Amino acid sequence: MPRVTVRNNNVEAALRVFKRTVTNAGILFEYRQRQEYDKPSAKRHKARQSAKLREKKRQNEIKTNKF
Repeated sequence: MPRVTVRNNNVEAALRVFKRTVTNAGILFEYRQRQEYDKPSAKRHKARQSAKLREKKRQNEIKTNKF
């Protein structure tokens, strides 16, 4: 667990630093993933859907940047 010291009673700055360290450590992402169980097939389906969306966005960018 990341620890942050509060200096000069500046709680807001300490909170910003804490949020940044938690995000960089990947703790929040892991917490959200572990909140509920996803079947492996559901994970694969979600990965395929996001890959399709990424490819569609990439193709649209290529198509619009031709001119």
